[in-house]
Amino acid sequence: DFQDITKHKFFNTNNLWIRLDKLKEIIDTHGGFIPLPMIKNKKTVDPKDDASQKVVQLETAMGAAIECFDGASAIVVPRTRFAPVKKCNDLLLLRSDAYVITPEYTAVLNPECGGVAPVMAIDSKKYKLVGALEAATEGGIPSLVKCKKLTIKGLVRMSKKTSFVGEVAISNMGDEAKFVPTGEIKDKELDLTSAIGLGPLKPTVVASAPIDGQKPGTSGLRKKTKEFMGENYLNNFVQATFDAVKATGTDVSEGSLVIGGDGRYFNNEAIQTIIKMGIANGVKRFWIGKDGLLSTPAVSAIIRERGPVWQKAFGAFILTASHNPGGPEEDFGIKYNCENGGPAPEKLTNEIYKNTTTMKGYNICQDFPAIDITTVGSTTVAGDDGSSEVTVEVIDATEAHVALLKSIFDFASIQALLDRPDFSMVYDTMYGVNGPYSKAIFIDELGQPESTCMNANPKDDFNGCHADPNLTYAKELVAIMGLDRKGNKVGVDGPIPSFGAAADGDGDRNMILGTQFFVTPSDSLAIIAAYADVIPYFRAQGGLNGVARSMPTSGAVDLVAKDLNFDLFETPTGWKYFGNLMDSKALYGGKDYTPFICGEESFGTGSDHVREKDGIWAVLAWLQILASVNGDASKPLVTVEHIVRKHWAKYGRNYYCRWDFEGMDKTGATAMMDKMRSETASNTGRVMGKYTIATADDFTYVDPVDGSVAKKQGIRFLMADGSRVVFRLSGTAGSGATVRMYIEQYEADPTKLDMDVAAALEDLVKIALELCDIKTFCGTETPTVIT
Repeated sequence: DFQDITKHKFFNTNNLWIRLDKLKEIIDTHGGFIPLPMIKNKKTVDPKDDASQKVVQLETAMGAAIECFDGASAIVVPRTRFAPVKKCNDLLLLRSDAYVITPEYTAVLNPECGGVAPVMAIDSKKYKLVGALEAATEGGIPSLVKCKKLTIKGLVRMSKKTSFVGEVAISNMGDEAKFVPTGEIKDKELDLTSAIGLGPLKPTVVASAPIDGQKPGTSGLRKKTKEFMGENYLNNFVQATFDAVKATGTDVSEGSLVIGGDGRYFNNEAIQTIIKMGIANGVKRFWIGKDGLLSTPAVSAIIRERGPVWQKAFGAFILTASHNPGGPEEDFGIKYNCENGGPAPEKLTNEIYKNTTTMKGYNICQDFPAIDITTVGSTTVAGDDGSSEVTVEVIDATEAHVALLKSIFDFASIQALLDRPDFSMVYDTMYGVNGPYSKAIFIDELGQPESTCMNANPKDDFNGCHADPNLTYAKELVAIMGLDRKGNKVGVDGPIPSFGAAADGDGDRNMILGTQFFVTPSDSLAIIAAYADVIPYFRAQGGLNGVARSMPTSGAVDLVAKDLNFDLFETPTGWKYFGNLMDSKALYGGKDYTPFICGEESFGTGSDHVREKDGIWAVLAWLQILASVNGDASKPLVTVEHIVRKHWAKYGRNYYCRWDFEGMDKTGATAMMDKMRSETASNTGRVMGKYTIATADDFTYVDPVDGSVAKKQGIRFLMADGSRVVFRLSGTAGSGATVRMYIEQYEADPTKLDMDVAAALEDLVKIALELCDIKTFCGTETPTVIT
């Protein structure tokens, strides 16, 4: 009868002081346990869903231990000492002005309450969980300091502009939460059932269910477009993201949500859906790229740079599958970027995925009107009851990013280079999102002819091409520059441009070419780092402090870092790891590694100006380097090839290639990786031809900033002479699996710096194919792409 409160008046015994010798006596007497009473609680499997499976929870009552000790007594703790919060009743009261915080940071009843706390009786069904109370008080907490009793039945929305006085009862028998009038409400019973609602801002919950396979990769979720267009597919992922973001403490009702994409098929329809779902989840302001277009680095720039401060973005949805093909039969993708402008960290993406596996429904304002995203301007839509409004602003897609780039580079010196009669360039944006950015920079800012910008009108299928800036897929540009898909020189009718570059679908990747000369991404990173001081952004800050590369990227930049005394980091593939290093001081209070340059062998290069790789930044960096070595227009042009060969002469050459096996059977590819992983110990020390495997391992990264650990990041075979063979299973493909094989050999001998790459790496390639046995597992030894 311990639950009989007439007998046990003091039953909230949450803190127990026990004599250990007496406790031992009780345990010994009862055979090793304490005879605590059992409680039977009726619950549901999902506490958020009263309709889910009913269960009985059995638990022992620790607070009832008082009856097990003869002579036990209770200490009465007055309410002035604590403010209990067991239900949303208590939480609403504690958050209100009925309580105040003392200089000692304790919550005490407001003296104006006269020593008696208001009686709270809010609907236990509707406000069982904190999330429901958060939604009801999105507009702020009403005043309760002069309230004696507050009763709420049904769904309501309150604000800080309301004061409850005396005894107030509010009811709403409808399904839509109704707004409680502002001002003083004194000793009144208020029925809001027939009150005007939100109209176009009315949120509804659409029933759904988990959809398999919505785990984000290193760059978000990528699948076939038709899969994203399927029932609830996009909606589930977006809702899972909003739930995860809000769980981190982000107030989505403050600031702005950025939305844009690379213009691929289904881009604009997805934007309208995300707007409607954003409003239903509490977002009040949106920034949408004109025509639905925003490059990935531009989104990062907008989050970090665009103001005013009270509108500053808290995050962004980027609709892209990056370099993957676009169109109704091809790929679509979505990723979330956080308030620092960088991709969601693994902790957040894990939470997003977890939410997709328990999805029961999503929030959406189905009656919100479609927004015209073809014209720059602002649209404000108010709720019918006047309690809320939402602003959707269509912004110039290029403005913030171009302004940032102008502050980084010396556009005047770059223009002087471009205006030289012996210099010409072409930038192929491959019908992707960087077309408008290339025009804004090279035509509008630098005064170059329109022919400079190639394939610069974005198309939703990238004109049927694969918008991936490499020697295989950027074939039109590669031919113009006098090369074939292997980087070999070929004959060309007419003059060849001095400089060529290409971008991918979402504008974050780059390929750099000189006249009949290909610059590997690894060499490009190393050369930009070596010449960083010619870029005003770095020079003005005293030069670079740190550089980083992804593990599969060649060690060319390592040699520069060692020579120039930069901090050097080797990370897993994924820009979020670079972002952590950039934010080491600002977000984590650690060492400041900025100014900072980083890159990946997959044609991604960037710096700490944003938290994404930035294709057009890399192009401008190369033009700035070329401008710096061509200051005297009377002298012969120093070319891209001259710069690279001079670099090799100083640092040596890292012969390097990557073989991509695209569209492989995922089961077979995974089995191949597992086999190599299981054989790392036995392969260590193995002699294969002229090479000895000094170490075979599965790369694990311990983040020096936040201590997080990333495992299974690639199988490495590190040879005794410094050569490497690396295998990764890519997580960015829209369908099937992509096996990436990386081969690297360092050469310092100045007489061996001009070898054919394939010939230089021939022996290592044979060893790599033997180690992985890809033909057995995947049925081929012929790569789709060789870079």
